[in-house]
Amino acid sequence: MLTTLVAGLVLGGTYALVALGLTIQYGIARTMNLAYGETIIAAAFGAYLVHEVLGVSPILGLALIAPAGFAFGWVVYGLLMRPLVRRSKGGAALEIDTILATFGLLFVIQGVMQVGFGGNYISYSYLNFGVDILGASVAMNRLLALVMAVAIGGGLYLLLTRTRWGTALRAVAVAPASAPLVGIDADRAARFGFALGGALAACGGVVVSMYQTFTASSGVVFTMKALIVVIMGGVGNLAGALSAGLILGLVETFVATYVSPGLTLAAVYLIFLATLLWRPAGLFGKARR
Repeated sequence: MLTTLVAGLVLGGTYALVALGLTIQYGIARTMNLAYGETIIAAAFGAYLVHEVLGVSPILGLALIAPAGFAFGWVVYGLLMRPLVRRSKGGAALEIDTILATFGLLFVIQGVMQVGFGGNYISYSYLNFGVDILGASVAMNRLLALVMAVAIGGGLYLLLTRTRWGTALRAVAVAPASAPLVGIDADRAARFGFALGGALAACGGVVVSMYQTFTASSGVVFTMKALIVVIMGGVGNLAGALSAGLILGLVETFVATYVSPGLTLAAVYLIFLATLLWRPAGLFGKARR
């Protein structure tokens, strides 16, 4: 039971970390990024190269991979998203345009990774040994992944809710039209938020690579899971993304262990549909009037 619980927390922490970046991108930049999962897998390949080629721990590799994810998000927003934002002038067409644009970007990134790494499953051995916790054996890499997810997610939550910089970003998320009235550059904040989401995706990719196998086409799965977590928790709600991610990971793990691995997706979508029916705005979201 304890081993299953820890495994569920590890998976849930990963989902929460992954979903945080997407909820920030959508909440602040008002753009739906369907290529988000490909950024995660690209970072996982980056961690693989850092470990296998350079012989460097993926933890230390974060110092290179996370800034690379931030820079990638910054460039993508400037070249692809900003023209769409200006053209839409804040209208409803923005979501449709960004979905179509990032859908195309998804295949570009995926194609580059398939050319570079092929279509086979890839993994590497890092801290792959068991440690005893209250009589249960837990893989050290999974335990470290959980610690990293909690540290990064918790640190980001505190920065966004306890600092002036975070307050400015949340102000743009709540009222982008009114933010300039108090001296906030909404366009720059949106670009920064999108880039920050890219950095979080990169961190999630490193965490995923430590204990899971992955391929160049695995990104779609992570995008789907991140979208479920974001909607379940409430779009743009950080606490909701953290909570929904943990719930999703625990449900998947317990169903796979005690019921049937083939029913994990069914259980996830059942909870997702129940949430939409019971709380359409998400577990922590507020209904609009």
